[in-house]
Amino acid sequence: MAEGFARAYGNDVLIPASAGFTPAVTVPAQTLKAMNEKNLDISAHFPKSISQLSRVDFDLIVNMSGIPLPADNGTPVRDWAVPDPVALDYEEHCKVRDQIETLVMGLILDLRREAKRCVKKH
Repeated sequence: MAEGFARAYGNDVLIPASAGFTPAVTVPAQTLKAMNEKNLDISAHFPKSISQLSRVDFDLIVNMSGIPLPADNGTPVRDWAVPDPVALDYEEHCKVRDQIETLVMGLILDLRREAKRCVKKH
């Protein structure tokens, strides 16, 4: 969901990629339905393992796993306390979706402010 929101709303300031420690086989139907309610079609997305992105250099990592990441990777990490919606009923699933949307929008706004500051400095 986070990648879907980031791609839809923030492509001017970020290139998102999402992955997990133990990714699902497919995007759950409830997630597809919840995102469709926001007019976002993520049916072409697929769960990826963190190992599939291990060779990519990131400017920021957003950790939604609840598992602390090693501090020695040199990449800034933002930890977002978001429950995994997969086992939740649909109403709770949508609440998590909305929480993720709010967090992603906050990140995008932060990145836009930072980009504006960088432009003013130069």
